[in-house]
Amino acid sequence: MPEISRFFGIVICMYKGDHLPPHFHARYADDEAMININNGEIIKGNLSNRALKLVMEWANLHKEELIRNFEESQKDNPDFLKIDPLK
Repeated sequence: MPEISRFFGIVICMYKGDHLPPHFHARYADDEAMININNGEIIKGNLSNRALKLVMEWANLHKEELIRNFEESQKDNPDFLKIDPLK
């Protein structure tokens, strides 16, 4: 799974050819969540409140890049953009 960003121990990834709705995967420690890009809802899994707050802050800053990466994920040979971490 290609890593597109990493910050504060949180890893953000996307899968090639992943299903709708547009989403990304966030991992922190032993937790993992699949998060809808459009509305920020957790589709599956869970994250601690602290990690989720950081992920949502980051996702709001990079929504356009996340959408572009999800669209790219649908191609045969996706070229994922690395997205700046939360600082």
